[in-house]
Amino acid sequence: MKEFTLKTLAENNGKNGKPTYIAHEGKVYDVSESKLWKSGTHMKRHKAGNDLTTDIQAAPHQTDVLEKYPQIGILKNEEDTQMPMPEFLSRLLKRFPMLRRHPHPMTVHFPIVFMFSVTVFTILFLMTGIHSFETTAFHCLGAGMLFSVVAIATGWYTWWLNYQATPLKAVTIKKKVSIIMLATATIAFIVRAAVPDILYPFSGTSFFYLIPVLSLFPFVTVIGWYGASLTFPIEKE
Repeated sequence: MKEFTLKTLAENNGKNGKPTYIAHEGKVYDVSESKLWKSGTHMKRHKAGNDLTTDIQAAPHQTDVLEKYPQIGILKNEEDTQMPMPEFLSRLLKRFPMLRRHPHPMTVHFPIVFMFSVTVFTILFLMTGIHSFETTAFHCLGAGMLFSVVAIATGWYTWWLNYQATPLKAVTIKKKVSIIMLATATIAFIVRAAVPDILYPFSGTSFFYLIPVLSLFPFVTVIGWYGASLTFPIEKE
């Protein structure tokens, strides 16, 4: 069989009429006939012409899907191959295969909806004077804090599985803004718990409480935008 290096493998990336090759555990497969690898990209995330051994470890399917395609070569061992997945993560995936589905995309929706709701229900209270709206905002604030911790933890987990902890701009921004948002929500929660009537009657103190509450909306928007850019990247012309 033909022997490939990472450099020669990269030349077969499925673009501009080139064949679509991928490598897994030292074997090189031709997936050119697969509709899932159209234009050399799988699920808008995995690029052809690469060693996907680590990526497939974290995939929701088993490696037997590769047996459907012809093996056309082997990948020569080089020092610059991908960083192997940590042993504890490999064991975790083998013990709990359901984790291959990645919990982050599911858990991240909870802090998004709760943090949005804090701002929305607070504004509804200010517009209507109905106290139940403000109480609901406080409850959503507590839930948003709780699920933010869960989302941050699962986000780190998925970052390792999908990107081998590679420092990406989108991930860096998400991590920083998530920590700032959680800290902001925590401060607002403590203030509201200590002063239940902080918004009525409205005063200067109320104004300063509104600043962190209203800032949760743009924080969540930024985090969601960069999260979506990882899952559904916008290809540049």
